[in-house]
Amino acid sequence: MLREFQEMRTLALVVICYGLWAGLLFGPDALPLWLTALVLVPVIAFHSSLQHECIHGHPFLNGAANDMLAYPPIGIFLPFPRYKENHLIHHQKASISDPLEDPESWYLTRRQWDNCPKWLRLMFSFNNRLLGRLLLGPLIGTVALVLADAGKIRAGDFKVARIWVFHLLAVTALLVLVGLYGRLSVPAYLVLSYFGMSLLMIRTYLEHQAHPEMRGRSVLIEDKGPLSFLFLNNNLHAVHHAYPSLAWYRLPSMYAKHRERFLKMNKGYFYRNYGEIFRKFTFFRKEPVVFPLDPS
Repeated sequence: MLREFQEMRTLALVVICYGLWAGLLFGPDALPLWLTALVLVPVIAFHSSLQHECIHGHPFLNGAANDMLAYPPIGIFLPFPRYKENHLIHHQKASISDPLEDPESWYLTRRQWDNCPKWLRLMFSFNNRLLGRLLLGPLIGTVALVLADAGKIRAGDFKVARIWVFHLLAVTALLVLVGLYGRLSVPAYLVLSYFGMSLLMIRTYLEHQAHPEMRGRSVLIEDKGPLSFLFLNNNLHAVHHAYPSLAWYRLPSMYAKHRERFLKMNKGYFYRNYGEIFRKFTFFRKEPVVFPLDPS
């Protein structure tokens, strides 16, 4: 009973998120269009954070119910079932950040880098700076997934094909609704969806690093501001990886209770807040594009 009561806050956030999204897009003209667009971007980003909670078993014990909550593609670009599958591989099977094993890695292998034309190397290098990740990260991430899944489909993976067919049908229906009844145009909504994904790049930019020890690859960012809430406390990412089923509202207390243990465990991969990250990495890269632990 206690779990169900506590999970009501997650369910409430889901209802608020969808309510805000629908109200901003299809509600009365209570806000000027520029403000509607400005508010819609974090709402779309927040929906992805809620999808992440659903993947890890919240708010319901029933996985199918969580999937139904998370499925609507209001962020357009990423099919939720593919996000879920890749994210669970990232947690359960992968050598974190290794581009050959981790589908969420931003690194390239030495061979991939050597085979890139110069213009693509420049894109990847810019993408390793925070400003570049904000501008190019959604494009690079989406294209990489589409190309990888196209290869799976050509190889006869009908499950992936079905996922993309249903996703494209759902996105088409959503965009038709936006075009017919929305306060914003379809092109404007697509741009805002890109910006919503871009906002998420602030979180993913530092989540993992290449470190010889697996426990040293997940970051701790002691931020308690709006971005921490937008990302549902996943700035405490080492805590999330240590306890992946722990709900978003339990992460801060778990970290506070065992702070020194977590800092020792993740080898001091730590930042005080997102302001520090913007100061250090907006124009400067954190690490090389090529996976530093690549033996080739």
